[in-house]
Amino acid sequence: MPETGREPEPWEYVLHLPNDPRAVTISRRTLRLILTMHGLITLADLAELLAAELVSNAVRHTKGPAALRVRWSAGVLRIGAWDASPEPPEPPRSWDQPAGVEAEDGRGLALVRACADVWGWQPHTRNGSRGKYVWCELAAA
Repeated sequence: MPETGREPEPWEYVLHLPNDPRAVTISRRTLRLILTMHGLITLADLAELLAAELVSNAVRHTKGPAALRVRWSAGVLRIGAWDASPEPPEPPRSWDQPAGVEAEDGRGLALVRACADVWGWQPHTRNGSRGKYVWCELAAA
């Protein structure tokens, strides 16, 4: 919550990203700046982690562009990543699966599921391109 003690007005930002591994770092830094400027720095560390997982999946598993969308409304921060693949994301692995501990990848959505208050995905079209939008939400404490 901002230091003024009153609920901030709803806002939304969209960052369009090329399919480039540097997009993850750019997303994290941009998100931290947005949250800092809106007085929501207490959410920044966890929000950065979640955004990095979502954008990483979008860039790593597709060949097209991606977008990070950040929205604040009614005390809830929604972080989402759009990518150019209409295929649903792989279901999150369970932490107790043997491959989950040793695997180099495949834990991103399990991390999102464990750390976010709620998460989901939906088919989504952007600029005429079919794709999907994977999102999660964090409530301000």
